[in-house]
Amino acid sequence: MWWQLLLLIIGLLLLIKGAGWLVDGASALAKRYHVSDLAIGLTVVAFGTSAPELVVNSIASFQNHQDIVFGNVIGSNNFNLFIILGIAGLITPLTVQSSSVWKEIPLSFIAIIILFVLTNDYLYPESHVLSRFDGILLLFLFSGFLYYVYKRLKTDEAEPEAIIKAYSTFKIFTFISIGLLGLVFGGRLVVTNAVAMATSLGMSEKVIGLTIIAAGTSLPELATSVVAALKKNNDIAVGNIIGSNIFNIFFILGVSSVINPIPYDTVFNIDLFILAGGTVFLFVAMFTGQRKKLDRWEALLLLGGYLVYLTYYITSQI
Repeated sequence: MWWQLLLLIIGLLLLIKGAGWLVDGASALAKRYHVSDLAIGLTVVAFGTSAPELVVNSIASFQNHQDIVFGNVIGSNNFNLFIILGIAGLITPLTVQSSSVWKEIPLSFIAIIILFVLTNDYLYPESHVLSRFDGILLLFLFSGFLYYVYKRLKTDEAEPEAIIKAYSTFKIFTFISIGLLGLVFGGRLVVTNAVAMATSLGMSEKVIGLTIIAAGTSLPELATSVVAALKKNNDIAVGNIIGSNIFNIFFILGVSSVINPIPYDTVFNIDLFILAGGTVFLFVAMFTGQRKKLDRWEALLLLGGYLVYLTYYITSQI
């Protein structure tokens, strides 16, 4: 039991460090080609910080641990939205660009609705499965999101100040390579030992996925957004979270279900409703208080909402 816990922690540390190295290298590479901070936040940083979820879910899907697959993505998205944006918003009120208010936040809400429809299979109510066809559809939608960001690259200008360091070409690709290795080995350790711990403690994989794994794989997003908020780089702080949530649903669940069709437990619907409600709250928050800004009191409400949700979830499992 303690040995499994130690290996789980080592796996999480490898995921975090691997994602950090990947983000540093990839962000420096993108910045070299004068990509704007918002575009970097929505793509390179979002992809890098979502890489732990991708690796964990790919392994979990291959090994048929479907509750970890859904629990990790839905739990990570809730953690990103409520905890990470809440903490970043408490550090500094987060100014949000018009495109994020009218396009990216609504797109993240649409992604939740699409996932709900695909997993609940109302045409075939006896079968709740995210099929390979559903996965291909999610990946197609993800390619549309990438095209949207590509169009943004043509109109956005790179800001003179950024939280991204300049590295030599050798150092960039070294960081990316080591980061990927850390993600692969860390993800393997996390899945294997989380399942073993759940079994020995009599806990369900759903609980493990929604809590320990979701929080652990979201630590890169937390670190990135907190650093961005401290350095007043709101575009990366916000773009990282919105981009990661879209990535998680369209890309990570898309890849996971292409690897293996994933049976869906409808008890996850409650967690999806919480995620949808939080996304709507974020959109409404752009029009209350200071417009296009997540004020500190709104960030505090996000944190409080997550604590209520977590308390309810834990007490319901006892």
